Amino acid sequence: MKTLVILAHPHIENSRVNKRWKQELLQHPEEVTIHELYKEYPDWSIDVPKEQSLLEAHSHIIFQFPLYWYSYPPLLKKWLDDVFTHGWAYGSNGNKLRGKKLGIAMSIGDKQENYLPAGSVSFTVDEVIAPFKASAGHVGAIALPYFAVFGASFQAGDEAINQSAADYLQYIIENRYGPTNLPLTYF
Repeated sequence: MKTLVILAHPHIENSRVNKRWKQELLQHPEEVTIHELYKEYPDWSIDVPKEQSLLEAHSHIIFQFPLYWYSYPPLLKKWLDDVFTHGWAYGSNGNKLRGKKLGIAMSIGDKQENYLPAGSVSFTVDEVIAPFKASAGHVGAIALPYFAVFGASFQAGDEAINQSAADYLQYIIENRYGPTNLPLTYF
């Protein structure tokens, strides 16, 4: 059983973290299917039946992206709005995502301490990603703990990013079958 990684980075070629994570995942095609939204849909015209079929074929789905103004990148938000339709994802007959495991792997530019109630952001990451958790619950999916790297914009060194890539793969594998014992955040 492979994991579907929905990769949504508008400028992956300029990314340090998400690009490195992608490189790691590409070394394990038996474990992961990578689906790059910005590469697949440069015109933002989403093929909804194709995307729904892809989701139906996987029971473990990870959304990988940089935290973008405390939310998803815009194409990922559009993708969710277009693909998670009434009658397919939710509603009286919408059950195609029920029981599937949905997770988030994100790079966060700021420091972890800023994502505390007393920090400069004033919200925790769990509070920031509440819409994701609510959406997962609404469609009957299982929301996994998030995986994150903090300081991605200016603090995370190459060694930490490389380690996070290996740990990200392990997070994917372990969460596919059961709970992980790994730390889920990196500095």
